Amino acid sequence: MERLLDGRVAVVTGAAQGIGFEIARTLHQHGARVVLADLDEQAAARAATDIAGDGSDCAGVACNVTSEDDVRAVVSGAVDRFGALDIFVNNAGITRDASMKKMTLENFDAVISVHLRGTWLGVREASAVMREQKSGSIVNISSLSGKSGNPGQTNYSAAKAGIVGLTKAAAKEVAHHNVRVNAVQPGLIRTPMTAAMPPDVFAQREADVPMKRAGEPGEVAGAVVFLASSLSSYITGSVIEVGGGRYM
Repeated sequence: MERLLDGRVAVVTGAAQGIGFEIARTLHQHGARVVLADLDEQAAARAATDIAGDGSDCAGVACNVTSEDDVRAVVSGAVDRFGALDIFVNNAGITRDASMKKMTLENFDAVISVHLRGTWLGVREASAVMREQKSGSIVNISSLSGKSGNPGQTNYSAAKAGIVGLTKAAAKEVAHHNVRVNAVQPGLIRTPMTAAMPPDVFAQREADVPMKRAGEPGEVAGAVVFLASSLSSYITGSVIEVGGGRYM
């Protein structure tokens, strides 16, 4: 396999499991040294060991993405350890699903904070380093929920739609520094979260996908690798849908 990211340094938030883990694994597979940042430090460390074994080019660290200090520490730690920061993937997220009638203000704020504030902090801190070195790629993980809206997810859909606006605005601010900011919108992907869905609900959502199947985490990771690599050197402010044609 051609390694597209040899010598690059990457940070992935929410990387201890699911799509974030697969993104980190695939970036490493393509030659990047990767910092896996997660609220669960022990899980991040185990994930890093699963990916790289001896840990010489992969590290797991604690990070609450809603904390300015934590995000800043992850960025500075990556630079201190590996000498640069070339790729930053804002993947961390949570769900607190409920109808508007039943959703609490606390659960609305929690989802908005993790997804939107967390992504904004990641973009701000990563771009501060990248603009000085005159290169870098930031990839924000949105969702097709942010395009279509999902019942019971007014908080999540709003946050994921906000990430698209944030991506485009940030891309315009840093483009002249040769820093690119793009987003990926996954659709129905096979993860522990979707595995917990009632089988009939999952089957109906899968049937609504033109390709007639759910996606795999590796297919999301492939889009991230593309946006992180020089293959996408003239792409910024874009949103790539990874949803099997859903909502096209």
